[in-house]
Amino acid sequence: MAALISQLSPSVTDMIRMDHSHVLETFHQFHAGNPPDKKAALVNATCLALEIHAQLEEEVFYPALRELASDVDIVEKSYPEHAEMRRLMAELRGMRPGDPGYDSTYLELMRNVLHHVADEETTLIPAAERLLSDRLQELGAQMTRRRLQLLGSRAPEVGWTAMRSFPEGAVLMAAGAVGAGAYLLNSATSALPRFWR
Repeated sequence: MAALISQLSPSVTDMIRMDHSHVLETFHQFHAGNPPDKKAALVNATCLALEIHAQLEEEVFYPALRELASDVDIVEKSYPEHAEMRRLMAELRGMRPGDPGYDSTYLELMRNVLHHVADEETTLIPAAERLLSDRLQELGAQMTRRRLQLLGSRAPEVGWTAMRSFPEGAVLMAAGAVGAGAYLLNSATSALPRFWR
């Protein structure tokens, strides 16, 4: 399993970029006019993704970069940014979508994350690709293994949040695709001679 993870894992910097893209896509789905349950699902999806992402960066990425970076300030400024994100996420998790300040707190979290992502994408990731070039795949595999551990205990929450935060059209398309696949499979197997079924 470890060898397979090592072969299939993206580099650590590509993984960080994918996490950023995922969270930014979730931000784009949040609107003041969303129903309360949709808002709650998007906030939960955002918080879950950011919690795991921040922990992975702090356990795997930042320590590796800190060892080689001559300017450790570029790494060190990320820790207080993560702390502020965690504070806002805790505040959001203690609120309901209809509470005053819910939307504005989420927008504040969005602003902080966008600033953090801009810093990482323009400064930290290019520095890592220069300094860690020979370790990017190894660190990506390490981050993948750790992500699987972190997700393992939260799998029900991840699944439930993902389903509730998907755009309705995507859920209907997925359900339609599953239904069509089941129909085609059933049709194909019923056409087989009895001894092959």
